Amino acid sequence: MTVLIESRQLAKSYRSASGVAEVLAPLDFTIDDGEFVALVGPSGCGKSTLLKMLAGLLPPSAGTLTIAGTPVVGPQKNIGVVFQSPLLLPSRNVLDNILLQAEMRGMADGAARAHAKALIDTAGLSGFEKHFPWQLSGGMQQRAAICRALLHDPRLLLMDEPFGALDAMTREKMNLELQRIWSGTQKTVVLITHSIAEALFLADRVMVMSARPGTICATYVVDLPRPRTLDVMATPAFSALAKSVRAHFYAEGTLDS
Repeated sequence: MTVLIESRQLAKSYRSASGVAEVLAPLDFTIDDGEFVALVGPSGCGKSTLLKMLAGLLPPSAGTLTIAGTPVVGPQKNIGVVFQSPLLLPSRNVLDNILLQAEMRGMADGAARAHAKALIDTAGLSGFEKHFPWQLSGGMQQRAAICRALLHDPRLLLMDEPFGALDAMTREKMNLELQRIWSGTQKTVVLITHSIAEALFLADRVMVMSARPGTICATYVVDLPRPRTLDVMATPAFSALAKSVRAHFYAEGTLDS
């Protein structure tokens, strides 16, 4: 496998009137091209800070971070970002919300429109192209947001708790949808989630972060066959992995979910 992301002694701290606040302790990790990696950890451990650093929105305080061998300096063009809220414009329909990415990047309209329609089909939104956000379920809105993030064909997809606001049944359905979309696009995905089950269901590897200052205290390879069905969550192998990950949070007294 080709390494896409490499972090070496990457750290982040903030200086204030009361002193220096350390958010991320030095991190060393790599993520392969095409790999699906999930980050789990207690609230405030620096997960979102790390994601912003990967996107080039926050500079490191120390260490190095490279994507495809190039140091991350400033906002990155070859990434897509999906947030907890879909952030769709209410005045635009599904297709036009997705094409907003093309307008902002100056992409050719014809090619962008064709790619948007292909993504809509991949995401199971065919027939809803002209629907407005208020006419869609929460899960459908989030699928549209994923399509928008993929429109410019980024090499890396960053997802910050994208399904946290959904009900349990919709969240499970979105896990299946994301697995299917990822399988069809083979993008590298870094997912932040507070759900241990979600992390293990979706990821090739789960990186467990400690309480602040956040560091990677364990990494688990999820050696479960793909494609995964929800039934995998009831298997002994899945339960054993979940128990191992959960033990880190019990040990620190920081269990979130």
